[in-house]
Amino acid sequence: MIPKKTLVKDAHIVKIAVELENYVPQLICLDQRQPLTGKIQEICSYWDIADPQNYALEFCDPNNQKYVTEKNRNEIKNGSVLHLSYSPSKTANDTLESLRSGSTMEKTKCLKQLATLSKDHTFAMEFIKEQGLGIIINMIEDPSQRDDDILKYSLASFVELMEHDTISWEILQNNFVQRNIHIVCNFQNFSKECIQSALSNLENIVQNSSKYVLVEKEVTLQDLLRLLQDANSATTQQNAIALINALFMKADEGRKRQIAHTISAKPYRLALIGNASGRPMEMTHQLYVLQMLTLGLLEQRMRMKMNAQDQDAHEKIKELRRIAFDDYSGQMGVGEEHLRRGGGGSGGGNVNFSQFYKKLGFKCDINPAQDFIETPPGILALDCMVYFARTYTQQYTKIVHENSCRADEHECPFGRTSIELVKVLCDILRIGEPPAEQSADFQPMFFTHDHPFEEFFCICIITLNRTWKDMRATAEDFQKVFSVVREQIIRTLKERPENLEEFRAKIALLTYQTITNLRQQERISKEECDSTASAIVKLKEKISPHILDLIKQQRLSYLVEGTRFSKYSRGTRSKDKFWYARLSPNHKVIHYGDCDEKTVPTLEELTNKVAVIDIKQLLEGKECPHMKEMRTRKNAGNLAFSITLDSMENTTLDFVAPDETTFHYWTDGINALLGQEMTSKQKKEDFDTLLSMEIKLRLLDTEGVDISKDPPPIPEDPENYDFCFES
Repeated sequence: MIPKKTLVKDAHIVKIAVELENYVPQLICLDQRQPLTGKIQEICSYWDIADPQNYALEFCDPNNQKYVTEKNRNEIKNGSVLHLSYSPSKTANDTLESLRSGSTMEKTKCLKQLATLSKDHTFAMEFIKEQGLGIIINMIEDPSQRDDDILKYSLASFVELMEHDTISWEILQNNFVQRNIHIVCNFQNFSKECIQSALSNLENIVQNSSKYVLVEKEVTLQDLLRLLQDANSATTQQNAIALINALFMKADEGRKRQIAHTISAKPYRLALIGNASGRPMEMTHQLYVLQMLTLGLLEQRMRMKMNAQDQDAHEKIKELRRIAFDDYSGQMGVGEEHLRRGGGGSGGGNVNFSQFYKKLGFKCDINPAQDFIETPPGILALDCMVYFARTYTQQYTKIVHENSCRADEHECPFGRTSIELVKVLCDILRIGEPPAEQSADFQPMFFTHDHPFEEFFCICIITLNRTWKDMRATAEDFQKVFSVVREQIIRTLKERPENLEEFRAKIALLTYQTITNLRQQERISKEECDSTASAIVKLKEKISPHILDLIKQQRLSYLVEGTRFSKYSRGTRSKDKFWYARLSPNHKVIHYGDCDEKTVPTLEELTNKVAVIDIKQLLEGKECPHMKEMRTRKNAGNLAFSITLDSMENTTLDFVAPDETTFHYWTDGINALLGQEMTSKQKKEDFDTLLSMEIKLRLLDTEGVDISKDPPPIPEDPENYDFCFES
């Protein structure tokens, strides 16, 4: 009998609907291997359309309105609805005809459609190929153009056409650049749509054209910041910040510092912060880029080593000493005179000052300048330390004196910790690195102060000293302390404090104890989460029998070693009377007999025996016959157990364990000998500990990898099994 052939679904054919205004939609099967032109001819033939070469298919999804091409046709799925429309070529030619000879109203309507059509790559390429971009540029450049709608839509169309990144920005002439500059600098006279497009164009010109010099010369930062203050559109504000960022990145070092100084003015800072909350991700990203650029100006100092000829730096080191130990100034006149005459700018070789530099916590107390050779943090660390000493003198001197006067080893060296802290802060804020393309890690507090990084350091150095005290740290705990401090800073930054005072208040709540508790909670939470993953559950099921066997072997080994028990008579302990019980190495016989308080008898000395095979059952606690008249220790009854014997009716071997652990070990061991489940509390604790340890050991290679709770889905069966294997 010939088996009936199974019908196999063809994966290349999709069932779709095609619609056209004033026509009944067609339900068709589209073979993805068939050229689109052929299918369009069939569709047009069904509707008696004479010129199929002028038509194309479009996606109807509002979020995916574009022409269907041979490249993107794989996006057509079963149930898709497509629209038959004029082809990109015909639409482009019709658009150009209207732009060349149409009335003002027709041009406006056409440009409005063009701004939408230009988002489609296929249409944009056809329009540009027919020299349409030049017409749009001429319309923008035309100074006689007074119609705001035409300017608005032509600018929007230009932005969309250039977005496809197929035309170089170098093609633009000065007239075009000047026109966009005029719109931005006179923003009060233009619609927000015109301003948004002009800002976008200028940003791209700065980034991608040699004409950026013209923008840099004509557009002032004050113009953009004023626009930022007055604009009530998020897109306008976003584009203004993007242009500021572009100018910032193109500027030389001196110009960058001018821009940063201008931005730091309070009204402009407030305008920037006002745009931070409740804004789109792209806006936050642009603010983040500006933050990275301004903080990046610290890189020069961060990478600068202490120079022996840098008199300013040497004076700063001396200033740190003078502020901290001003009370001793009268005793150091000779040393100061020696320094003025060139006897070591920072105390190098001057024993009069080395003791104070040691108290300040420098590694090299003979010549503290050596501490600022490492980069990062370089000379930036000295800048921050001096700022703290000048601005928060009382707290600075308190920190220095508290630590320099301690008699134990728990002093926190101000110099060494400050230098390391600046290094950590530079790493956390990624100073010296380019802005990440997708990041939105904007911190508003860095735009709320004239010296944000230095203030940030001051808060963190106070936090560090408090944490050092809380941990009762010594010099050996240096890295442990900084591990905690780094976490305190990062966790606080994640809360996006609005200003430095809020940062100060939030980080004060993150004490060492709080961090320890959070780490513990997160570890437990992760372990609990991991333990419920199906893969982990199966692993536990697989290794549990092995863990139980380990516990059983340990219990039996304990019984083989034996235990000394006190004798009880009618529920009362017999003074100075003991007996010893132990299991034979072959686990078949329990040997027992009298013993003294110190001797451990051998098996041969224990003359009484109970065969394991004769044990009937195990009794515990008050079920034991020798505990029914218990009048001794209150909890002795909880440590009692007995074994009943088959060989002699109503005969038991009675025990009272000396402690709880012995009780659990013996009852577990006897249950194991009887082939029953071990039920003690100690067995559960041992099982959980060993199982957790074994799981952790087996998962060491997956450290840092998230374990999914559910296994990945099994792929569906293929539509056929006609696979082709090539050797």
